[in-house]
Amino acid sequence: MAITRGVLLLGTALVAGRAFPTSAHDAPAQAVTPPQVAPVAAHDDRSLVSDIIVTAQRRAERAQDVPIVVTAFSGERLRQLNVTEPQNLYGSVPSLVSGTQGQATRDVQSYSIRGQSTGYLSSPGVAVYMSEVPLPSAVTLNLQGAPGQFVDLEDVQVLSGPQGTLFGRNTTGGAVLLRPRRPTNNAGGYVEASIGNYDLRAAEGAVNLPIVDDKLMVRVAGAYQDRRGYTKDLVWNKWRDDQHWYTGRIGILMRPSERFENYLLAYGTRSSNNGSGNVHRGFNIAGLQTFGFCVEPPFTPPGPSGIAVSCDVYRRQTEIADQIGPRRTRGNVDSYSEIESWGVINTSSFELTDGLTLRNIVSYQKLKDDYGADLDATPIQQFEGANSARQPDFPIAGFTDDFGLPLTGAYRDDGGFDLPQDYIKQFTEELQMQGVLLDNDLNFVIGGFYYDAKPAGQWGINSVVFCPAAFTGLCAPQETRNGVSNKSKALYAQATLDLGAFSPALENIRLTAGYRYTWDTIEGSNLSYARNADGLTATCVFNGAPRTDVPIAQIASCGYSARLKSSAPTWTLGADYRPIKDLLVYAKISRGYKAGGFNTQAVRPETRTFLPEKVTVYEVGFKSDWRFADMPVRINAGYYYSSYSNIQRPGGDVNPVTNVAGAAIYAAEARIQGIEADVSIRPARGLEIGSTISHTDAKYKRYMVPAFNVAAGCQGPVFPSGNPAAPNFADLSCAPFQFVTPWIYSVHASIDLPIPSRMGELSLYTTYNRVSSQYTAPGPFEPGALLKGYGLLNASLTWRNIGGGLLDATLFANNITNKLYRVSNTNSLNSLLVISSLYGEPRMLGFRLRYRFGQ
Repeated sequence: MAITRGVLLLGTALVAGRAFPTSAHDAPAQAVTPPQVAPVAAHDDRSLVSDIIVTAQRRAERAQDVPIVVTAFSGERLRQLNVTEPQNLYGSVPSLVSGTQGQATRDVQSYSIRGQSTGYLSSPGVAVYMSEVPLPSAVTLNLQGAPGQFVDLEDVQVLSGPQGTLFGRNTTGGAVLLRPRRPTNNAGGYVEASIGNYDLRAAEGAVNLPIVDDKLMVRVAGAYQDRRGYTKDLVWNKWRDDQHWYTGRIGILMRPSERFENYLLAYGTRSSNNGSGNVHRGFNIAGLQTFGFCVEPPFTPPGPSGIAVSCDVYRRQTEIADQIGPRRTRGNVDSYSEIESWGVINTSSFELTDGLTLRNIVSYQKLKDDYGADLDATPIQQFEGANSARQPDFPIAGFTDDFGLPLTGAYRDDGGFDLPQDYIKQFTEELQMQGVLLDNDLNFVIGGFYYDAKPAGQWGINSVVFCPAAFTGLCAPQETRNGVSNKSKALYAQATLDLGAFSPALENIRLTAGYRYTWDTIEGSNLSYARNADGLTATCVFNGAPRTDVPIAQIASCGYSARLKSSAPTWTLGADYRPIKDLLVYAKISRGYKAGGFNTQAVRPETRTFLPEKVTVYEVGFKSDWRFADMPVRINAGYYYSSYSNIQRPGGDVNPVTNVAGAAIYAAEARIQGIEADVSIRPARGLEIGSTISHTDAKYKRYMVPAFNVAAGCQGPVFPSGNPAAPNFADLSCAPFQFVTPWIYSVHASIDLPIPSRMGELSLYTTYNRVSSQYTAPGPFEPGALLKGYGLLNASLTWRNIGGGLLDATLFANNITNKLYRVSNTNSLNSLLVISSLYGEPRMLGFRLRYRFGQ
């Protein structure tokens, strides 16, 4: 029956769903270095524009001295940019795409660097680290950690390209390093309060306490943010896209001796809001007719299929959505979003000798996320991620006429489903030896890394999908319970040698080599079923042929499990040369690897797991400081070429034997190349102007998907699989690459405005970021997958040390021109025959006061 097959299409629907070479967009920053590394000054006689100290190579260095692509923002610059979430960095970092990236809820934000991202059910392509430890990552959602990550940070560093020979988790795209402010010997801190439009109310503060001078120091920080949403749900009379989160962090630094240091960091975060305001964009009327959900008028209910309504019923939903506009929505699910995360990270360092340090980094973290969302954004139950969300009885007051039907049904009891979407506990252990030899001409790191992420409890999804309009309120939900564990072990080493150790003629030529070997084990289980009307039996969904009369007591027979073991080497080889003091040129080759995974919606045994990704990256670039007409100028630029194989691409799947629909992860191949550049100039004292640009050119070399997803591929007819139990495939290699923004550029200016010094310091910072269009699915085979490009103008005006005191005041504005733009979509027009989108934030205005106390 069409209803049963539609419910089984849930799997198809669910899967439908400034980084340039070492920029320094920052005021001078305090060097926070590992104890075994001598502090590096934020400025020296070479510094023509402002610098920041980075730890991209697990040691403290000027960004301009690091021969890899790294972008860093100090805590002060993050405040100037009003960065509170990953989406705020989009457009400021070349080759970086950040935001919701096709997710159903706005709270779920992730990163993509140079076209390498987090796919559905896969490990992160870009890992996010807090205090050198990867944040816990969800399985069903592309989420790492929780909101509030940008509170009280020393800096944020974005590293492009594979980083496995130096950092914990293996990735193909890069890493984002969040470095919290550590305790110091200075007693003091700050308190901060913000107000703004959309009823913004926020507070932040930190206090630094030296308990025993240079022996025991503590820093406590916390923040709270509450803001009304900007998308009104007319059914529930609620504002979606609101924010309500709070976070706390404590750091304890102990130095019982000159050679031993222990840094303990603990944090906790909770976010709870009214969910995302998905906005309806349209139904696939032809597809609805194919399934018998609607017929063109005139017709007599219930139509020839017994489940049909007039197609005008569906068209009317789209008409209403167009009429009420992109800041209004109408959903029959009372959407919500909840995220909780906490963790403890301990870093111990023991200086064995003056040039050799032993470090141990151990962590334990938990992450729980849950949401309910109306993904078709209409009163029809075409695509509902309900979970424990409330749903109304029909008819909905004031909306009966939308259907043209006398609907009287009530939503079925979901059986008390209250599981989160993900519930993860994560343990990591890293033992590391850092050292220098040959009079500091040889730096090296040797280490081992262990990662164990497993369920902290049951998690799952409760959804109603593909329910005909005529049956709205009567379709049974599908319940899914998942469990996935990921265990990884690795050994790694990397060294950098200055050839000047062997001959003065070779001075300033450095060679870098690194190697890592990783062993991964992925295990998972899935249990999916839909309860029948009798309440005593259920219909199995994914495991084998559909069974409609399974007793609830025997529902475990609907499940399946699988295990995948994989291993691979990764490596890096590089050389850099400084022909003159202020010019660094470099070249490197690196190999990246990302683990495979478990498919929670497999309909064939061979698709229950999917294999690892691999990428080989070739890079050349330079970093330079110059003077032009006596003006300090910084120019950094680079080129890269990536050979990307076994790319994990999700897509719908059908078992031709059992006729069960679900999902699979398909392997693609591609080449990605691009340029990244940054220019900064100081034409006058107190004035800095800068610009960044990146161009990413990504093209598939091979990309095959099941033919039922598309009428025909790039080559026309489908490619026969040769296996009667597998679908035929179509070639999509001509499709645009997903989550790649070909052009990203930004222009920024920072100016110190003239006021009497006794009144303090007044500065204006303004930036314009422009991103070109990107696809979130293989368009043109998935209509609506294109997110059009847009530009955002942001600014902040800060008055520091008001009246010579310790009070700062800031006026800030994001999206000054109130640009309307989309940040995500469901990509389900061809699978669940409906599509909706999420829109970006409107103009945000605010005022912030910050009071500093102590030293």
